[in-house]
Amino acid sequence: MSAQGDGWAAAHLDEMGTGPGFRKVRQELGVGAFGVNAIVLPPGYTSRFHYHQRQEELYFVYSGSLDIEFHAGQVEHLRPGHFVRVDARVPRRLRNVGEDEAVYVCVGGAGGYVGRDGEVVED
Repeated sequence: MSAQGDGWAAAHLDEMGTGPGFRKVRQELGVGAFGVNAIVLPPGYTSRFHYHQRQEELYFVYSGSLDIEFHAGQVEHLRPGHFVRVDARVPRRLRNVGEDEAVYVCVGGAGGYVGRDGEVVED
């Protein structure tokens, strides 16, 4: 981990692993309220269709070119900066359609939105 303090942690993606595969962001930073991973897909790789029992997911494309295919046959073409939300029970798979590695971040959770609960700290 790059840095940590009382109640916070910071790390760079490159410190969480090399080559294709999962980067366990939740584990690396000690996230407890939701799941979060970064996934590196090699060119041409297609994941298997999957769904979840309870966990809604939010995908964010960091780099590369991905297609997300839904079991009903719909395909969304994703480039850096794209977000996609998928309900738990919707089957989906991802495919790297570019010539380079593709990196996306996936955040998952269940139980609902907390709402606006920020408080200003006086200097």
